[in-house]
Formats: sequence, C-alpha cells, structure tokens
Amino acid sequence: MSRARDVWQRVPAPVIDLALVAVAAVDVWLNTWEHTRLGVALAAVGCAALAFRRRFPLGVFLLTLPIALTQDVAVAVLVALFTLAERSRNRLLLAVCAALSAIVSSTPWPLAEVDRTMTLVFFVYGLATAAAPVLFGQLLQAQGDLARRLAEIEEAREHERALHAQAVLARERAQLAREMHDVVSHQVSLIAVRAGALQVATKDADAEEAARTIRSLSVTTLDELRTMVTLLRASGGHATELTPQPTLADLHRLVESSGTQAQLTGELPPDVGTPAQRALYRTVQEALTNVRKHAPGATARVELWQDGEDVGVTVTNSPPTRPSLSLPGSRQGLVGLRERADILHGTLEAGPAAEGGYRVRLRIPLSTD
Repeated sequence: MSRARDVWQRVPAPVIDLALVAVAAVDVWLNTWEHTRLGVALAAVGCAALAFRRRFPLGVFLLTLPIALTQDVAVAVLVALFTLAERSRNRLLLAVCAALSAIVSSTPWPLAEVDRTMTLVFFVYGLATAAAPVLFGQLLQAQGDLARRLAEIEEAREHERALHAQAVLARERAQLAREMHDVVSHQVSLIAVRAGALQVATKDADAEEAARTIRSLSVTTLDELRTMVTLLRASGGHATELTPQPTLADLHRLVESSGTQAQLTGELPPDVGTPAQRALYRTVQEALTNVRKHAPGATARVELWQDGEDVGVTVTNSPPTRPSLSLPGSRQGLVGLRERADILHGTLEAGPAAEGGYRVRLRIPLSTD
C-alpha cells in the first residue's frame, strides 16, 4: 500500500489532471442519456474544468453539476467533490455540496416527468454516492494533518535531545573549568612565583634570563588559561566572546618571548587569509615549544616564504647542546597541526633536518579563506 502511494505521488499533477479529464469525458460520452447540444456543451465545460480542480475546487464542482442532470453517477462530479473535500475544512460547505450533488442527480430530466417516490429514492442513492468522495477526501486530509503532526513531534524530540546533550556538555565543561582553575592554574601560578623569586635572587645572568622567560611564559599561560576557563563556563553562550586570535603581526612577539634563541626571517603578502595566519602562528608556536622542551640550548630559525600560489613557514632548530629534561607531553601537538593543515588544504612536514636538529614545514594555499 505504501509503495503504491509512493509511486502515485511521483506522477506529475498535470498528468493526473489530464487523465481525469479524459476519463470524465469518456464517462459522459458512454452514460449520458441524451446528447443534446446544450448537454454536450455543459458536459464539455465540466470535464475541461477538472484540469483546474486544484486551484479552484469549489468553482470546478459547480461547473460539473450540470453533468449530474443527464446521468445517475457522474465521474466528473465525484472527482470535483473529492478535491473539494480534500482541500476544504468547512464541514458545512461540504455537506451543502454533497446535498446539492444528490439533488441535481435525482432531479428528473426533462422536468416534465416527475415521480416523487422515485425522485426520493434517487436522492437517497445520490446522497450516499456523494458522501463517499467527501469522506475519502476528508480522510486523506486528516492523514496529511497527522503526518505533519508526527513530523512536528519528531522535530520537538530532536530538539529536546539536542538540549539534553547541550546540558550534559555544559556540566562537563563546568567540571573541566573547575579542574583547570583549581589544579593547573594553581601550579602555573606557583611556577610564576618561583621564577620571579629566582630572577631576583640569582646572580648568574643566564639563570636570570631563564627565570625571566619562565615567569613571562607563566603569566601569558595564566592569561590564556583564565580565558579558556571563562569560555568553558560560558558553555557556548553568546555573552562571552573569543579573545582576538593571533595573526602574523604577533609572530615577532612570539619569537622574542619563546625562551629560545630564535630568528624570524621572510615576509608574506598582506592578503593572507585569517585562518591561514592562525595556522602559521600556531605552527611556529608549537615548533618553538618543542625546541624549548626537547632541544635545550638549540637555536631556531623561523622562515616565512611564498612559493607561487602557496605560502608557508619553516621552523628549523639546531641539535641540542645539553640533555633534555623528561617532560610530560600528550604527543598531540603535531597531530593537531596536521589536522589544521588538512582543513586548509595544505600539508605539514616534520622530521629530522639534514644538518641535525629538527625541521617543521607548513605549506598552505594562498587563496584559503
């Protein structure tokens, strides 16, 4: 049943209307008692009007009524009644139209020949016949209303599930924000305090510079951490906006405050898109962080370059001059950079350099928006 309905719904509406016009015309030609010029003209108008039944259901029904005078059951009248019942919600109008169809079909033609008993029988028969398409049309209308209502209920359930998921996410974000604030923030603050004390107490120039760098990086990390905690607590609300994202203009400050002896060279055109600038910045940031963690005493060179329609950055560091400390790491930094490069249709290469040390190279299309 469902498959047949789907097939029927795929048929274009004009094709269905033309087929109904043809069926009604054949019905009139075969079942009309008397083919007078007036009767044929009225029947032709009524059958042709079925082509406009979807736009003017009531008018089409009235135009098909004369056909009922010349035959007991007229297909054109039943089709017009069905269309009107399917599209109208006025029950009184439908009852009047059904009664009017029964009256016309039971009226003797010509009017001179009147048999009251038979006229009453024909009226009851015509009323029952007219009720069928009216009830069927109303049934289809109710089915459509029910389908729309079910769709609305399903949409409301989907919205409710989405709200529940957002509430769960908000709770998780709030818990993560508390952990970051209570644990990470406390430890980074302690590092900053200890670095400041070491900077004041030490007499060694290198140790003082290292302490100053550690304290500066700790303060910057605390600022970013507070921003992240605020964002997590906002849980995606519109009241809290993201802080300004870094651009190429911030690279000089990043290199200078990296805690590594690094040199920035090269330039990029001013029309580099914001996402590309952010990817370049994050690549340099991650590369210099890895140099500081895994290659103590190494020097780094940050080179911005353009190659045709591509732009990029290469960060190369020399071999370390002293053993590195065992520091915890998630090993997700380069993975995140590769994912960011893939999103921008670029590539990221990372591996040992030919002269020793390590090299990270990012290439991004210049046209990336």
